[in-house]
Amino acid sequence: MSSSLDRLKALTSKLEDKIAEKKTLKNTSSADVAVTEAPIQEKSPEIPENTPAPQSKPAITVLLKDENAELIRKENIDRVNILYNDLSIFEKCPDFGSLFSYKAMNLSGIGLKEEDFGVIREGKYIQIIAITYEPDASGKKKAKNISLGYFGKGETIDPHLKNKIIEFILRWRYEKAFQNVQHYRDLLAKLEKPKTLF
Repeated sequence: MSSSLDRLKALTSKLEDKIAEKKTLKNTSSADVAVTEAPIQEKSPEIPENTPAPQSKPAITVLLKDENAELIRKENIDRVNILYNDLSIFEKCPDFGSLFSYKAMNLSGIGLKEEDFGVIREGKYIQIIAITYEPDASGKKKAKNISLGYFGKGETIDPHLKNKIIEFILRWRYEKAFQNVQHYRDLLAKLEKPKTLF
């Protein structure tokens, strides 16, 4: 069991690294990632006043390019699918593809932070909670919790089931991190062939 927890801790660490990368990328401006094809010169040559500015195409650095990333992602999704069936998540979310439309996923009754990872909270019930945002009567978006799985009181849970639940949450979050990276890749790709109005 400890080896399963070690693997889950390692997966959590990877997920936290990906989230940190995402936050870093979010705070990075396009100027920070764009490079020009022409080498930088220390002194610019004198250019006559009426000369039009040269049109240069920026070359965008590829975001988190990893030759194994797609294979890792596929293996992760395959494992999420297995856990989705093992934990009967399909009863509350029949379409596996829509599982990733939720904004976040939490676990009640078991700690997922570094300091309490895998620790069952005394007197609490184990539940997988998906979070979505829906407009209220005034049109303001409000968080809505949706239970995807209820597993009873923490003190009575089977250790193998507990590990599967934790793994499901972490792997779901890992896929969401991949999706966020892909979103930034797509945005950067748009800059490679910019469209102008004039």
